[in-house]
Amino acid sequence: MINDRPLAIDLFAGCGGMSLGFEQAGFDVVAAVEIDPVHAAVHTFNFPDCAVLPRSVVGLSGDAIREAAGIGQRRVDVVCGGAPCQGFSLIGQRAVDDPRNLLVKEFVRLVHELDARAFVFENVKGLTLGQHRQFLDELIAEFGAAGYEVVTPTKVLNAANYGAPQSRERLFLIGMKAGEATASYPAPLTAIPGKRNQPDLPLGPTCADALGDLPDAEEFATLIEADQVRTTRYRTPSNYGAEMRCLSNDAWHYGRVREWDPAMLTSSIRTDHTDISRRRFAEAVAGANEPISRLFKLSPDGVSNTLRAGTDAARGAFTSPRPIHYAKARCVTVREMARLHGFPDWFRLHRTKWHGARQIGNAVPPPLARAVAGSVMKALGATPVCDSSALALGEVGLLWMDMGQAAAYWGVETPSSKRDRKSGATKRKQADIEVLRLAALAAE
Repeated sequence: MINDRPLAIDLFAGCGGMSLGFEQAGFDVVAAVEIDPVHAAVHTFNFPDCAVLPRSVVGLSGDAIREAAGIGQRRVDVVCGGAPCQGFSLIGQRAVDDPRNLLVKEFVRLVHELDARAFVFENVKGLTLGQHRQFLDELIAEFGAAGYEVVTPTKVLNAANYGAPQSRERLFLIGMKAGEATASYPAPLTAIPGKRNQPDLPLGPTCADALGDLPDAEEFATLIEADQVRTTRYRTPSNYGAEMRCLSNDAWHYGRVREWDPAMLTSSIRTDHTDISRRRFAEAVAGANEPISRLFKLSPDGVSNTLRAGTDAARGAFTSPRPIHYAKARCVTVREMARLHGFPDWFRLHRTKWHGARQIGNAVPPPLARAVAGSVMKALGATPVCDSSALALGEVGLLWMDMGQAAAYWGVETPSSKRDRKSGATKRKQADIEVLRLAALAAE
C-alpha cells in the first residue's frame, strides 16, 4: 500500500473479482468482508496484504473495518460490493424494508459510517424490471438520505463490452458523496463478437482467443485428482491470452505484480466424463445448448454464456453448469472458466471444481470491475499510480481447505453445521497445522 493510491473497501467480496478490478484501476483494496470462509481463504491467498473479515456485515462497524485494515482515520475513497437482495415488493410496505433485504441496508449503513467519497453497488439486472423497480427506486432514495447521489439513469453493463469474452449483464450503481464531482458510467470499450452492433469499437476477445493457448487438461493424468501441473505445452497466445499470462508489464495494469510460476497450469482438475456424454458434447452445436444436459457449447468465434455459480451446501451443493469446450468433448476447467471471466493465470481458485466454479460464477468479471473503477477514479480527481513492489501470494493450503477446515482457520462456525462447538482458538491452531501440511503436499 502506498499513500498516493486511493483506498477501497470491498463488501461481499467473494474470491475477489471486484477487488482485482479496483486494484488494476489503481486503488489499494485495504479490506474485504466475506462471510463464506472458503471464499475468504481464497481472497487471502490472492490478496495477502488485504485485511479479510470473515463474517457478515450485519452488526459490523465502520470503525472495526478501519481497525482491521490498519488505516486509522485515512480517507476511504470508495466502498464497493454486490449485496444479495430479493427486491420483492410487499403490500403496504417499502420493499427496501423487507427483512430479506437487510444486507442492502447494511451496505448503505457502512458506506455512510466509513464516510466514503464514493460507492459502487453491483447486482442483477432484474432489479430494473417490473415490481423490482420499486426496490431500486427506494434504494436510490436510501442512498440519498445517507448523503450520496446515485448517478442516474443507472446502467446495466455487459462484461463483453469491456474486454471479457463472456456475455454477462449486471446492474451497477455509482454514487458520489454530496460535494464530490459527478461521476459517469464507463462507455463500452469493445464490440461483442457475433453481434452486429457498435462497429466503431474494436472487437472484443472470443472464446478461442481466451482458451486457444492453454494446454489441454486431459493430456495430464495427474489432473484427475490434482489441480495443478508443471508444463511447457502452452501454445502461442492471442493478445488476450498474453494478457492473462501477464507476458508484458501492461498486462498488470495498475495492479501489483504477483510472484508466481508461469510454468504451472493451475485450477485445472479434470472431469471424468462418460463416453456417452463425450459423444453428445462432440455432436452439440457450437453457440447453443446441448439438448440432454442443457449445457451451453462455446463457439470459438463468439463469447461465453453467463457463467453462473452453483448452489451452496444448504441448498444441495449442486455444481456450477460449466459450458462445453468448443474444440474438446468435455466441460471447461475452472482455469478455462477463469479465462472466460477475465481472471489472469496467477489468480488461483479453490482446488475443487465445485468451489472454484462457484467462486467464478459469483464474481464480478475483473475487466468490467476495472472499467467501473476507472470511472470512479476519474470522478475522484485521482491519477492512477503503479505500485512497483512485487507481492508474494499466500500459502497454497488456503486453496485446499474444505468448509469445515476454512471455518476452523478463521475461528468461526461452519456455515452448514453448528454441531462442532470446539473453541475458536483450538480450531484455528488445528487449521494452521492443516494449511502447512497441505502446502507441503502441494509443493511435492
